Amino acid sequence: MPTYEYECAKCKKTFEIFQSMKDEPLKTCPDKKCKGKVKRLLGTGAGLIFKGSGFYITDYRSESYKSAAKKESSAGSDSKSSKPASESKSRSAKSDG
Repeated sequence: MPTYEYECAKCKKTFEIFQSMKDEPLKTCPDKKCKGKVKRLLGTGAGLIFKGSGFYITDYRSESYKSAAKKESSAGSDSKSSKPASESKSRSAKSDG
């Protein structure tokens, strides 16, 4: 869940709230004495946090490698999807008789 920054128009106080992305933005200042109108400020976002054991050389392949791999995988899938001619003939002969 992200942290959002707000500023009160009445007291000019800025504060951060930890909210779900589905939650509605706040409309009033949480200060009991103020209760002014607040607006959400544009944030720069949080820094990236990488979890795990690290990166691999295969994570960022060159474009030429990616295109060659794509061609190879599409050629392999085409040969698997096409049926041998003898199999299709025997099925049509059975359905005719």
